[in-house]
Amino acid sequence: MISIQGVSKKYGKFTAVDDINLEIKKGEIFGFLGPNGAGKTTTLKMMTGLLKINSGKISIGGFDISKEPLEVKKIIGYIPDRPYIYEKLTGKEFLDFVAGIYHVPYEKKEAKIKNLLLLFELDKWGDELIESYSLGMKQKIVMASNILHDPEVYIVDEPMVGLDPKSAKIVKEIFIDLGKAGKTLFISTHSLEIVETLCNNIGIIMNGKMVVKGTFKEVKEMAKTEKTGLEDIFLSLTGAPDLSNVLEHIK
Repeated sequence: MISIQGVSKKYGKFTAVDDINLEIKKGEIFGFLGPNGAGKTTTLKMMTGLLKINSGKISIGGFDISKEPLEVKKIIGYIPDRPYIYEKLTGKEFLDFVAGIYHVPYEKKEAKIKNLLLLFELDKWGDELIESYSLGMKQKIVMASNILHDPEVYIVDEPMVGLDPKSAKIVKEIFIDLGKAGKTLFISTHSLEIVETLCNNIGIIMNGKMVVKGTFKEVKEMAKTEKTGLEDIFLSLTGAPDLSNVLEHIK
C-alpha cells in the first residue's frame, strides 16, 4: 500500500532523509521511530506531498506522489503533530468543510459528523469556535476530519499530543479497529508504548538513515540485546544517554 524507494531530501548541504526504503502492506500498522531531528516528520511530509522529494519515489495505493498528488490525497488522511485548522469555524463547520472537499455524500455527511463528534466526546463543543478548543480537542477534531472521508491510508505524526489518558485510549482503540478494517496506518511517534501496543512492524530512523526495520522480534535480534523492552532496544540502536553525571550538570 505504501512504497518508499530510495527517497532522499536535502536542505542545501544538509541531508535530512538519506536513501530510505520501506514497503508497508495493506492493513498494516507501522511504527516509525527515531530521535528528534532524525527525519521522521520530513519523511511524512514527503509522503503527503507537502515537501518535494529530491530523489527516489513514493507510491501510495499505486499512485506516485510526485506525478499523481491529487490521486494520493484522495486516499490518505494526514494527522500532523501540530493541528493547524480554521479556528474561526465551529467544530461542525470544520467537519462540514472537510466533507465538502472530499465529496462525502450529503445523505451520509450529517450522520457521520454527529457520530464522530460523539466518538471523540466533542458533541457538546460542536457549535463552539475551534479557537476556544484546548490542544487535545483540536487534535481530536483533526482526527475526526480524517476519518470522515474514510481514507485507505492514515499518515500520523505524534497522535497523542495533548490528549488526556481517556482520549488516548479511545484513539488507540480507533487505530486498532481501522487496522482490522484493512486500513493502513503509518505512525510516527516518540511513544514506545503506543508502538508496542499497536504496531505490526517497526522502523527506526537516525540521522536520516534507516537503522532497522521489521517485526518487534526481528528488531530485537538486530539490536543484539538481551533486554526485552522496546525502550532498551531503541536506546541500544540509537545510543543510550550518559546519565552518570546528570546531577553535576544541573547543580
